Amino acid sequence: MTSLVPPNRFTDVEGSGPDDPAISSRSQSQEVIQPAAHPYETRLDVLHGPLELIDVNALAAACNHKWFNQTLCKVNDSVVRVGIIEGEYHWHKHDNDDEFFYVVDGRLLIDLENRNTKELAPGQGFVVPRGTVHRTRAPHRTIILMVENAGIIPTGN
Repeated sequence: MTSLVPPNRFTDVEGSGPDDPAISSRSQSQEVIQPAAHPYETRLDVLHGPLELIDVNALAAACNHKWFNQTLCKVNDSVVRVGIIEGEYHWHKHDNDDEFFYVVDGRLLIDLENRNTKELAPGQGFVVPRGTVHRTRAPHRTIILMVENAGIIPTGN
């Protein structure tokens, strides 16, 4: 499988194992990566194909990570990812890509450099334009959906 990220940017890691309900249906050959400098569980493999039911609540219930990101499906040249998060992400930007965040459950804070923080409640969404330095935070466990270009590097440029 060709990596979508530069060498040495991420380190391959094993998942929690076949007993982890969040990954029990996944092939052992699918990619599971974690940024070497950040404690995030980031899974870029596409979990579902067209015409498959996607159960975000079941994924969230099975998740025991503080910061978990899983690509759910591909839609044209974009991907939809679920984030089950608590705590804060690092400051970063995406030079060529916009990001859309949508809150399913909880509360998401999006800090924008030199701008006011945006607070999103369930049912609310927000687009961070390309080139905008930002970070996301969740004071408590929060479930979000993200829509972004399939080739985006989640940790930023």
